[in-house]
Amino acid sequence: MIKEFDHVILKDGREGAVVEVFGDQELFLVDIGSSPADWETIQVTRDEIEKVIPQ
Repeated sequence: MIKEFDHVILKDGREGAVVEVFGDQELFLVDIGSSPADWETIQVTRDEIEKVIPQ
């Protein structure tokens, strides 16, 4: 189960933090970037997430 604030790796290699979970774990908003200066919030589907990184 993927939860808000989980750190994830996408299948394209980018890493980010989940900021919103929609529906039945099918759609997510993920902040990608290394600092507030270059953050980008993107929408991803569950299929685009490779794995959740343990905190």
